[in-house]
Amino acid sequence: MSDAVPRDMKDNVFPVPIQYLDLLDDVRADARAVAAGLVVFTSDGLPVGQAFIKGPEELTELAAHTVLPETTEHARTVMQTPIRNRDVSLLICTKDRPDELARCLASIPNQSLPPVEVIVVDNASAGDGTRRVVEAAGATYVREDRIGLDFARNAAVRAASTEFVAFTDDDVVLHERWLENLMKAFDRPEIGCVTGLVLPGELSTPAQLIFETHWGFGRGYKRLDFGPDFYRQSAPYGAPAWLIGAGASQAFRRQVFNDIGLFDVRLDMGAAGCSGDSEFWNRLLHHGRTCRYEPTAVSWHFHRKEMKGLAKQIRQYMSGHVAALLVQYQNTGNRGNLRRILVALPRYYFRKLRKRLPKGATSDDFFLKEEMLGCVNGAWYVLRRWKMQAW
Repeated sequence: MSDAVPRDMKDNVFPVPIQYLDLLDDVRADARAVAAGLVVFTSDGLPVGQAFIKGPEELTELAAHTVLPETTEHARTVMQTPIRNRDVSLLICTKDRPDELARCLASIPNQSLPPVEVIVVDNASAGDGTRRVVEAAGATYVREDRIGLDFARNAAVRAASTEFVAFTDDDVVLHERWLENLMKAFDRPEIGCVTGLVLPGELSTPAQLIFETHWGFGRGYKRLDFGPDFYRQSAPYGAPAWLIGAGASQAFRRQVFNDIGLFDVRLDMGAAGCSGDSEFWNRLLHHGRTCRYEPTAVSWHFHRKEMKGLAKQIRQYMSGHVAALLVQYQNTGNRGNLRRILVALPRYYFRKLRKRLPKGATSDDFFLKEEMLGCVNGAWYVLRRWKMQAW
């Protein structure tokens, strides 16, 4: 597993370059052609479009069919919008990753909207490295010895004293306007959650490229609102709440936790925890709230570099996905969640198996075994904890 590479990635050269090009300064008629890799176009310092290219392309043409005028206009509008919501805490949950945490914390002092408080929840780390990093950064240290991401998230919410709370992960670096633009997106009272654009911090290995291509956190460059219509129209197979964003970049009105409860700890399968965020978004939708995806709230995630680690992560993702569907059925009574498990997922994996068998694995189905085993594990895990307290 560690040395194998999907057949459609054997010709890739690593690391894959990630190039950030400003639409005004770099995209000119006399500009050089851009080389293969990931190209991210920016405007006034904010990413506004991206494209993976396999060979040299002319910049002006690439920018013309990659960046939409309404995208740059939205970014400009957000920049000019005054900040009204400043009462926000920044929350980070971590376990035994002091180096990654230090990198994340180093990006916080540059925020254009400084958080009222930075709270780091140490989820039962083995040594005192996490505490030392937190104290050196001047953040608030909270210890949670019950292992699980949702236990840690709930401890962070309980420790916060502000009207809004924003979550990021220890393996993330924040754009200087990340928190400001998350807060600007709370412009209507029914918006209970806002997520942001998460870009890859690097693409140095096949594992990182597979994750970004098929499992990545990016949701594009258009603001999207997910509300009652989205929830109702997708009810037959359960709302695909994972489309809303990523747990590595999300903010909430603090009041929603009082209204509908905290993160569901039944989804904590060991330290990682999976789908606790999407289950909570689904619960928000069920209670008539709106979740918003705001692409100007930008951060960078450093994906796992090794195939072995990615295989474990994907198995956890699918375990969490099925577990969340069962919990969502229990919490909302929506049978569409069961229909997704019993009908949609078997059809999906039958099609993937039929596609894979004749020619072998591609990056799209390289971890097919881990995906399917994860689904079975997620169902078994939650059914054994069906009557367990949710939070």
